[in-house]
Amino acid sequence: MRTQAMRCDSCGVTVSGDFPESLLGQLRGEDLDFLEEYMLAGFSIKALAESSGKGYAAIRSRLDRIIERCRGLREREARRRDVLARLSAGEIGAAEAARLIEGISRQGTEKE
Repeated sequence: MRTQAMRCDSCGVTVSGDFPESLLGQLRGEDLDFLEEYMLAGFSIKALAESSGKGYAAIRSRLDRIIERCRGLREREARRRDVLARLSAGEIGAAEAARLIEGISRQGTEKE
C-alpha cells in the first residue's frame, strides 16, 4: 500500500500526492517490533538479551538479517530510480521501463 493523502487533525488540511514510504516503513511488523525493543533497550544487544531472555547471538543474527533487508530495499530503490532516469533520458521506452521495474519488484519479494 502507498500513502496518497495526509490530513492534519488540528486544522483539517488535506494534502494529496504520492508520498514515498520510508525505509523502516517498508519492513515487516515483526521487524519493526524487534527494532522498537532494541531502541528501548538503548540500542544495546546485551540489555535486550537480558530483558527478552534471548541470547546475544540470536539477537545479533536477527539484527544482521534486518540490516541486510534494509540494504536490499535501498538497492532496489536505487535500481528503480536508474530505470526511471533512463526512461526520462529517452534511452528506453515505457514498456521496457515497466518490465525492468516489475523485475526489480519481483526480486524483492522472492528474497523476503
